[in-house]
Amino acid sequence: MQEKKQFRLFDAVLMSVVVVLVVESAAPAAAIGPSQFFWWGALLLFFFLPYGLISAELGTTYNDEGGIYDWVKRAFGRKWGGRAAWLYWINFPIWMASLAVLFNEVIEQIFRVKIGTGMGIGIELLFIWGVTIICCYPIADSKWILNLAAIAKVIIMLSVGGLGIYHAATHGLANDFSGTAMLPKFDATSLGYISVILFNFLGFEVVATMAGDMKNPKKQIPQAIIWGGVLIAVFYLFAAFGMGAAIPSSQLSTSGGLMDSILLLVGHYNWFVVTIGVLFMYTLVSNLVSWSAGVNYVALYAAKNNDLPKIFKKESKKSHMPIGVTILNGVIATVLVIAAPFIPNPNIFWAFFSLNVVALLGSYILMFPSFLRLRKIDGDRERPFKVPGRPLMIKLMTWIPMVLLILTLILTAFPLNGGQAEISSKIPVLVGTVITIIIGEICINYAEKQGK
Repeated sequence: MQEKKQFRLFDAVLMSVVVVLVVESAAPAAAIGPSQFFWWGALLLFFFLPYGLISAELGTTYNDEGGIYDWVKRAFGRKWGGRAAWLYWINFPIWMASLAVLFNEVIEQIFRVKIGTGMGIGIELLFIWGVTIICCYPIADSKWILNLAAIAKVIIMLSVGGLGIYHAATHGLANDFSGTAMLPKFDATSLGYISVILFNFLGFEVVATMAGDMKNPKKQIPQAIIWGGVLIAVFYLFAAFGMGAAIPSSQLSTSGGLMDSILLLVGHYNWFVVTIGVLFMYTLVSNLVSWSAGVNYVALYAAKNNDLPKIFKKESKKSHMPIGVTILNGVIATVLVIAAPFIPNPNIFWAFFSLNVVALLGSYILMFPSFLRLRKIDGDRERPFKVPGRPLMIKLMTWIPMVLLILTLILTAFPLNGGQAEISSKIPVLVGTVITIIIGEICINYAEKQGK
């Protein structure tokens, strides 16, 4: 009998980097300015490390397909599990809509064309339904998509960072990177972007699913989480420095910042700019394809337990892919991009992206108290990996990340300084959040009636 191949530490670190590293969020993070370096370090310590360890314990102890839905349901009951599943899933079609808008912008940047509203919506719909069709087939699980995406992401990040260093050495810096400038700013605009850094850390529970294939999960899981987190932070910061070297942070676009930086750093339009742009567009597609299975299967699992409507559990008879929820992704994203021209926001990408971040972070808020409660009510269960620490330390590792998530969501969705620019930017996000929660409650209650 052939021995089962062990999942090595290197494999776990590579997987975490490939799944979590999202190129399009480098520009919004860079828009924070030089103080982002402080926030990366602080959030790496006070959010990412406890989040990674807690998700590792939950993922290895309760390794059902339901993931975060299953953890919250076990801790607080079906309705709260359904809410977690809804928020975790609904972020995906909103994210798809934001990337469809960004896809259009990248086409305009690299091919130097101006796309009209009608043509733009047409391209966005092709993007949405192209991704949706791919996600209906097992090809969405293919490793080659992730491997090619990993190569593309590394090329983009290294190119932006490397060109930034060259620009700094030959032309000077567009921003002040002195020690004082890197201290945090507590204005509403800068703090509102911190949600992007938290978003960039999410997804490490994927590593925990490989615990059964590891030789020593108790040792390898925390190592993979720490090394993966550090590498991801380094990639993001390296690229952010490249953007900061070329463009003043006050002028850095949250959507087009990466390609704007490439154009400025290269100095002229050429084949290299086009190549980076094409690779960037590929990563937008591959990000959605690689995340779709996890998000869709959580919704499918919740629907099978009658905590989301029956349409969510429709599967392909041949491949058992979650067809119902996948088609819903395309429908919701379609409605959003068609409605986008009527939304009073100058940056549609950021409006959609912020809403998707709010939904995803909201689902993780429920994870932390679930961890504490499951320790209490199911303490005798075998845990292949257990977060180390005394009771006080465990509570701090639970509540500090949870408070950070709540504060970040408030800063992202609520206009706090009363300025017109902030109001026009955040009101659509706040309204979208309220609508999302209301629709979620309707779906959860409808599913409960369907299950009776």
